[in-house]
Amino acid sequence: MKNHYKTAEIILSALPYIQKFRGQIFVVKYGGSAQIDESLKDNFARDIVLLQLIGIKVVVVHGGGKKINSFLEQLDIKSDFVDGLRVTDEKAMEIVEMTLSGLINKQITSLLVRHGARAVGISGKDDGMLKAKPLNNGKYGLVGEITSVNDEVIKALLTSDIVPVIAPIASDENARSYNINADSCASAIAMKLRAQKVIFLSDISGVLDKNGELISRLNAQKIATLKADGTINGGMIPKLDACLECVNNGVGRVHIIDGRVAHSLLLELFTDEGIGTIIT
Repeated sequence: MKNHYKTAEIILSALPYIQKFRGQIFVVKYGGSAQIDESLKDNFARDIVLLQLIGIKVVVVHGGGKKINSFLEQLDIKSDFVDGLRVTDEKAMEIVEMTLSGLINKQITSLLVRHGARAVGISGKDDGMLKAKPLNNGKYGLVGEITSVNDEVIKALLTSDIVPVIAPIASDENARSYNINADSCASAIAMKLRAQKVIFLSDISGVLDKNGELISRLNAQKIATLKADGTINGGMIPKLDACLECVNNGVGRVHIIDGRVAHSLLLELFTDEGIGTIIT
């Protein structure tokens, strides 16, 4: 009987969050192990279904780097990384677009539908949603920087209680395709929608201090201090800069959470402690 009471208490403890978040827009960047491990994939889909059922409007933006690597290797197409970004030529861009828009996007969409969500898979090229230009004047080939977001199709889907699943491919005025970093894509869409939250699922537990302990909450002042003393360095710097850009441009909060943890979305959103780092 005690276990029944404990279960009821856990459910009731989530009630204030459910009431607070109902009707809000959450953008979820889906990648890393959560996108590959079969058990984690099912857990993610069930989490999204629950969020949708309780009235949260969810937008999913996905990556797919490991699958792209696999196809490029099979086709013997060379692809180098510079500054953490895949240098993308015309030949590689065809594989990137086919993999993200044609394969992974539809796999994620069908996974959500199978678990009971209403979901539609789209590319950033659909309805001219994402416009882009070459990043750093073409230093990385057809890697793009988003210049504008047309959110009409996203809002139409959300109004119909449908989860948009978005592949991070954009185009320019000449319909040329660009490969967009999924984190940057999720951030740009969240800012345009003025989302309550943008949540990054990754293969890290969050932002760590010098002792390897999780930092549960950050703001601009604390981030600047941690950059200055070297605690925040390397690839975490641009990630947190993007997070700060979000909260400075209409997004309520940004969460970096460990997608390797089962039901990490629910644990972060509906418990007092959370499991990741919140940027406010």
